[in-house]
Amino acid sequence: MNGFDWGAFGVVTLTSLLAIAFGMAVTATIGVRIGRHNVVDVSWGAGFVLIALVSAIVGTGDLWRRLLMLALVAIWGLRLATHMAIRSRGKGEDPRYEEMLGRATGSRTLYALRKIYLTQGISLWFVSLPIQVAAVSNGSFGLLVVLGIALWIVGVTFETVGDRQMEEFKSDPGSRGHIMDQGLWAWTRHPNYFGDACVWWGIFLVSASVWPGVLTVLSPIAMTYFLVFATGARLLERHMEQRPGYREYQQRTSYFIPRPPKARSGT
Repeated sequence: MNGFDWGAFGVVTLTSLLAIAFGMAVTATIGVRIGRHNVVDVSWGAGFVLIALVSAIVGTGDLWRRLLMLALVAIWGLRLATHMAIRSRGKGEDPRYEEMLGRATGSRTLYALRKIYLTQGISLWFVSLPIQVAAVSNGSFGLLVVLGIALWIVGVTFETVGDRQMEEFKSDPGSRGHIMDQGLWAWTRHPNYFGDACVWWGIFLVSASVWPGVLTVLSPIAMTYFLVFATGARLLERHMEQRPGYREYQQRTSYFIPRPPKARSGT
């Protein structure tokens, strides 16, 4: 199709799979040793950086496109990995994984390898398809690339600012027992997840600027599904609904896409 080198793509995707397998093996070894499988959350962002790196090295497409993808993914992924590492430091297992492992009928380790590490490895490969395709694509720096970068900037801003605002809220002793509903959290209940989705739709647009990058549209759709319905916002909401004041927060604040908050009851 339009001179797309499927052989080169095969090399990139095979190399990416090998990199993912190596990364998941290291992560699983660490998780089993420390007794906490939430270490996989740190490897999520780092895994995409590894894929972008090997794709940039073995890819045969435009050098500027490979370096651009590497820069976009590295800035996002390293920030996220660092944030997750700091957030989980000194804490026990994530309740999500504890609940999941509680369903194991045999070895919890084997169950974790299959349900956590293998699942995440497959997800990494599928979501990263726009990066892999872009690594073997050639074309001009067009409007879609500009729009993709702009959307990526919006996403990184929402993630970074949202995480920082939440950190400051949690560090304030006066916030105990209260729901964070200030800053970006007044406009959306999940500014970090919304930002994450924007980042990956932006990366997709950069890839879609050259055929057949548009065919990887299922990758950002899958990432958005994870963030909104699977392991992201919906799971967190289920946990937060038990906290006093959260249901009122839900009534006045957008679930995912930012919008001005509704007035508080009685005001």
